[in-house]
Amino acid sequence: MTTTPTDVRIATIRLPQDMAQFDLVTSFFKLRKQIFVDRMAWPLHHAEGIEFEQYDTFDTVYVIAHQDGRAVGGARLKRTDCSFGGGKVVYSYMIRDAHLGLLPGMPTNLCHDEPPVDPQSWELTRFAALPIPGLAEAILEAANRHLHQVGATDCLFLGPPAFLRMATRLGWTPRRMGDLVGNDDGKFLAFACAVRQPAMAA
Repeated sequence: MTTTPTDVRIATIRLPQDMAQFDLVTSFFKLRKQIFVDRMAWPLHHAEGIEFEQYDTFDTVYVIAHQDGRAVGGARLKRTDCSFGGGKVVYSYMIRDAHLGLLPGMPTNLCHDEPPVDPQSWELTRFAALPIPGLAEAILEAANRHLHQVGATDCLFLGPPAFLRMATRLGWTPRRMGDLVGNDDGKFLAFACAVRQPAMAA
């Protein structure tokens, strides 16, 4: 079982019902801009000091670690059977939309097979954490807890190989959905993990 730093709290914010905590979501958007745009130089949409995109919709769950109301890490969870948008393009979730060629700049060969559309499968993206010991692990544990509570069976990830190794260390059983691929942002892969029984407090 991972230990969260004592001065860090983790909030699971379900939109739209938890709109009273949207200030934490905004703080998470700011953290994402600092990490992904300023530090890693990813060409992501940002404005007014925040990074956000089409997947930040009002049917999203955010797992956000914070100190004194300021986000220090977090992740975004989306069910794979939800879709949004109108006209020629209808989005669902990042891995599937990349597979379908809907995301310019993203490889279309992330997966060997068609990604799932299943209410029991969720996708975790925009994972970010400041270098605080135990923080990244605590965010993933909180995400797993929420997924277990809502009856999810699988969590899909898109990230660098180090992300898969961390999931393995935490007791997940990653299953690669495709080969290691890359673009201008680096190398990454899609993988799925069965949602685990949450660790019990001692």
